[in-house]
Amino acid sequence: MRFALDALRRRPGRSALTSLGIGLAVGLVVLLLALSAGVTASATTLATQSGVDLLATSTNTTILSGEFPPVPNAHRLASEIPAADPNVAVASPWQVGDLVFGNASLWAAANASHVPSGWGPTSSGTVGWIPDDNAGIQTPVLYNGTGFTAPGDPHYANGSYTGPSTHEIELDQGLAAALGVTVGDRVWLSAVSPPSAAALPGWYANATSFVVVGVCGPFWLIPSAFLAYGYLSEVQELLGGATPSTDYASVILIHLIDPTNPGADQSRIHAAFPGLNVITLSDILGSIQNVVNVYRTFGELIGAIGLVVAALFTTTILQMSVDDRSREIAVLRAVGYSRAAVGRFVVEEALLLGAFGLAVGLPIAYFGAEAINSFLLHLLAGLPASFSFVSFDATVIGTGVALVVALGLAASLAPAARAMALPVAEELRAP
Repeated sequence: MRFALDALRRRPGRSALTSLGIGLAVGLVVLLLALSAGVTASATTLATQSGVDLLATSTNTTILSGEFPPVPNAHRLASEIPAADPNVAVASPWQVGDLVFGNASLWAAANASHVPSGWGPTSSGTVGWIPDDNAGIQTPVLYNGTGFTAPGDPHYANGSYTGPSTHEIELDQGLAAALGVTVGDRVWLSAVSPPSAAALPGWYANATSFVVVGVCGPFWLIPSAFLAYGYLSEVQELLGGATPSTDYASVILIHLIDPTNPGADQSRIHAAFPGLNVITLSDILGSIQNVVNVYRTFGELIGAIGLVVAALFTTTILQMSVDDRSREIAVLRAVGYSRAAVGRFVVEEALLLGAFGLAVGLPIAYFGAEAINSFLLHLLAGLPASFSFVSFDATVIGTGVALVVALGLAASLAPAARAMALPVAEELRAP
């Protein structure tokens, strides 16, 4: 080891650049591994804690596309699915769509024909559900207000859609802040936006007025900084699916009494409702993992290129080191050091360069990953505090160490062979 340290001290600048190159290559690979491990671990944790064991969607739905063709007869399915499978505790229909929101300030300005520049309704994602029919499923935490007051879905009225409308709605904090409203305030909803400020009075006349009964936290299941929640039938009416022959939902969230064998429940529900696509939690996680694997493979390819470049660079530097110290190596051989010992000195030098590179690369990977994690968490509102896009576990760090050892050994092969093959007599006679 003394021989290797002495070699590094003789050319500190060259040694530092080599270690930096190794560190950058290894750091890139470790960062990519930490990202893929973090996404996989966090997605698995969230999915298992959500209470959602199965999803029932339209047959032509692909879960990762974010597109959910309508599922008809949603209210009936909420009772028919548990009847077909006694292991189903809750089958909760959710209708997800975009609606346009206006507040009282804009309403007053529109009626006074004096709308300030830049004012206008706000488009937002909206969830229609049956509020008290989500037992066992994670829903947004209510921060202010009493929340929904009527049980069931009164306006649905057993399929007639003639029951009383509650005109109650909950907003998440982001949407409430954007609209400047709080609990007890009134907002107006419509499926269309006004074409101009002059059209605002007509827009308000045709929009539906709702009272804010709660302000809740963001919701990771639908990551958005602007989200509202209303009764299923009332949201259907705004989105155009409120008829007995349609009764649309986007997805049915299913919570099982015993979730240990969801595949059996998947088969039972699909047999009873062949028009539904029933997706298990493992299917969802598998789809997520497939996407992660694609990006991971691409990242590993880039990382592999970086590692090859770093190995070639290290090999070149070690070759130069052997050439610089050829006479010293010849002397060592002359005084009794074996070829294997001389080769070991070169390998030790390579491993030291790799170790210094690892000391540089791991902090780069860690702080780089933390910066990316912070950026993504701010970009995707609604994720819980426990979610992390990165995970520096023992496997990730162990992989980094293994890469350094492998790179050092690979880079030292040719220089070590050169050192062992140096002609001792010629080197000693050389001027």
